[in-house]
Amino acid sequence: MSNFNILNLFKLLNENQGVVSLAIFLVTLLFGWFSGIFGALRKRPKFKIDIIDGPSFCCTFNNGNEFNGHDTHITAFALYLNIANIGSAPSSIHRIYIGYHHDIDRIGIDWLKYKIFWFWLEKETVISEDFRVDIGNNNIKVFPFLTQKNNLSPVKIDKFLEVGKSTNGIVYFEQEESWGTYFPFLNHGKVEIKVKISDVFGNYHSRKFKIDLLTLDDAKKFNPAFGNTYTEISRNRST
Repeated sequence: MSNFNILNLFKLLNENQGVVSLAIFLVTLLFGWFSGIFGALRKRPKFKIDIIDGPSFCCTFNNGNEFNGHDTHITAFALYLNIANIGSAPSSIHRIYIGYHHDIDRIGIDWLKYKIFWFWLEKETVISEDFRVDIGNNNIKVFPFLTQKNNLSPVKIDKFLEVGKSTNGIVYFEQEESWGTYFPFLNHGKVEIKVKISDVFGNYHSRKFKIDLLTLDDAKKFNPAFGNTYTEISRNRST
């Protein structure tokens, strides 16, 4: 019975060679198509984000103004980032964002919006001076910027990352004049932030960190212009 079935199978295949060839062709075509798709999906950049030793902190300070009877304040961030492409395709850093949670106690829509979700600063801020630290004997160490030019250092900005390549530098974000609880929530002496980076292909890469909250005097030890960008812009507009 088994030999009979095998003979019938060979006879059927022999009589339908065209159909079998077409079926093999279609299966091969589909396999190649899916393999190409999966191969393309595998080839994509993946940015690994780290904070390295240096000026990485947050600062919130009153700026001496009022809005509807409320004192106003400025919040600014400095982060010394290292970004490595550990994926399988090269790409460039497109934009960088910083998110934080508001210091809101009252339960409501704002609490859900900014205490559970993130409040995003979506545009880096230009700062007029370099970040540096005094290392003694009248010498200073200048930290490179990641996306803007340094005044005191000839370091070239390179946001294109080949596979296995990394870059590092300072990113600076300054929030415009705010009031109320529009400042980061402090938990056990640390501020939780989320760094999100988009590449030129529209992929997003993110990581959470906890950074220190410094006073304005301590922040200015790293950069005398810290927290002054929007004040300088307003002053220049009024003159």
